[in-house]
Order: sequence, then C-alpha cells, then structure tokens
Amino acid sequence: MAPRAYYEPAANGVERLPTELSMFHATPLVMRAPHWHAQVEVNYIVRGWAHYRMSGHEATFQAGDLALFWGGLPHWLDDCSEDLLYTGGHLPLVHFFRLRLPSELQARLMQGATLLSRATDASDPVNFARWNEYARAGDAMKANLAVDELLLRLERIRFDPFLLLPDPGLVRDSAEFDHHTSPVVVRICEYIADNFREDIDSTDIAVAAGVHPKYAMTVFKKFTGMTLNDYVNLMRLSYAQALLMREDSNVLQVAMDSGFGSLSAFNKSFRKVAGTSPSDFRREVRCRPAVTPPARAPEAVQRI
Repeated sequence: MAPRAYYEPAANGVERLPTELSMFHATPLVMRAPHWHAQVEVNYIVRGWAHYRMSGHEATFQAGDLALFWGGLPHWLDDCSEDLLYTGGHLPLVHFFRLRLPSELQARLMQGATLLSRATDASDPVNFARWNEYARAGDAMKANLAVDELLLRLERIRFDPFLLLPDPGLVRDSAEFDHHTSPVVVRICEYIADNFREDIDSTDIAVAAGVHPKYAMTVFKKFTGMTLNDYVNLMRLSYAQALLMREDSNVLQVAMDSGFGSLSAFNKSFRKVAGTSPSDFRREVRCRPAVTPPARAPEAVQRI
C-alpha cells in the first residue's frame, strides 16, 4: 500500500497570504496537525464527508453541507472519505466584515464557533464550481463577480435554519487536540477578536490569557508564525479596509475606529500590508466596482 499523502503548508500558501482571497474546488489531503490562517474559511461538501477538529470542538461535514468558520484559530482536517470533493474559499477579513450578517453571529464566528447550514440545493455545487473557475480566469470582472456572488450566497444563510457548533450542552474537553495546539493561543485569539479595535498591547493580551507577556509572545509566534503585534495589526487593517470601501469613509476616522492610535501608525502599517496608502486605496475603490479587482495571481488566489 502506498504511503498516505498529507497536506503540508507551503511557503506561499494560504497561511502566509492573510490579505488574499483564494478559491478552491478539489479533493483535499488530510493534515498531519492543525493549521492556522488569517481568513474565514468557507467549505461546501460536493460529495463524501470531512471531519475537522476545531478549537474546542469537532465537526463532520456531509455532502450538501455548507460551513463557515474562522481560520485564525487552529483547525485540523484529520479524516475524510476517499471520495471527498469540496469547494469554497478563504475570505480575508476585509470581505468577512462586508458580509451583512448579524453582528452577534460574526462575533461568535470570530470567537471560534462553526456555522453549519444544510439549507442548500442543487444550484450550490454549480455556483461554487463557476466561482472557482472565474477566480482562476485571470479576468478582473469575472473575479469581481465570483466574490460578489459568493458574499451574497453567504448572506442568505441568515434567512435559513443553521447550526452554530459547538452546542454549549455538548462541549467536551479535547485533550488530544490540545496536544497539538496550545489553549493559551485560543485564549489569545479570543481576546484579540473581542478587543482589537481598542488600545491593547502584549501585556493586556497576556493578562487576559493568564500568562506572562514573554510566554504569550513566544507561544503565539510558535503556533501561528506571527507576532502578537502583527496579528493585532492584521485584524485592524482588514477591518480598516472594509471601512475604507464605504462611501462616507474618512481616513482619520477609519484609523481611530480600527484601533490605531495615530494616523501615521495607520499609514505605515497599511502600506506595509496593502502596498499602498489608505487614501490611495480608498480612491481606487471608489473608481471601481464594489469589490476591488484583484491582481493576476497563480491558481485561484486573488490579491485584494
């Protein structure tokens, strides 16, 4: 019997592209261990089944299931059927914050809940396949349509029955999962998700997680590959990009609302991640369709 193939994060993979949207339509490989990426993940199961160990709970997705979860917390595709085919995308926070979903629901997802909808129909596999094809086409207009249609599909979830996992009555300790990831990282991510727009630093984060600041910085870097400061800035910048897409956006106000203490700090961080100034980004957005046309990128990865 041939050795089992496993998913291995690549240097230029989704884990290292926090500001880019990627679409996929594939037969996935199981993972050796949990991974983490700073996007919200969308999974639609075309056939077969997939089992995930999330942060604090487990979930099995069956054919026809549509799932949404925050990839910023460690998660692990540890088992699946041999015929599994799934499709979906990794949504940067700039797109996630554009979704017209209840704020409480968005908060629950950012804190680690998994949204599972079984209110799907025969149009979903057709649509997801088309969105993936459009994202790969290298055509800006097609890529815009793919993103817009995907967001609209996700917004429809609020009108149908769905589950938020885990059910508080069914939460169980997951010692095996904790062996691979640190519960301290989970507490850090939860605190940052709740407070990234406030004036927080590594000391505040460490106190909330119940550890020494030096340990918090070390363990977070170990499990996520990012510093605490970079992660907080990523959250703020993604949120800021969403605010800049609004017609009435004011750069200074966006900086303050996103958690930056000064306009200069905002401009420096924004340019470092986005490659342009907030003012130029806002100007370009207003001259384009609702979703900024992505630059040409390999496969189905689109730069925002």
